[in-house]
Amino acid sequence: MTDFGWDSEGSNEPQAELETHESGSETGTLTMSTNDFSALEERILRAVEVVRRERLARTVAEERASRAEALAREQSSAVEQLEKDLQLLRAERDHVRERVERLLGQLDALEL
Repeated sequence: MTDFGWDSEGSNEPQAELETHESGSETGTLTMSTNDFSALEERILRAVEVVRRERLARTVAEERASRAEALAREQSSAVEQLEKDLQLLRAERDHVRERVERLLGQLDALEL
């Protein structure tokens, strides 16, 4: 059977040792110093905090991506409308140009 205990040596590395119990059998016992356990606990807490921050960052990034996609859809429809308006304005400009050219041709014909 494996027991977890703490010894007061203050070493930074876990120590594995064999102990002889009253029944005479030898079993492996893992002893950890208080410092070892505290260091392990600290590492686990840091890992949990890193995971928590990364999940938060992922959530924020997903929200920003959703907003950006919605904005892109909005702007896409606005761009389509602007392209239609531009085509209409170009057609109107061409029409006005033709009328002006026709009027100038009539003025030129009067001066003959």
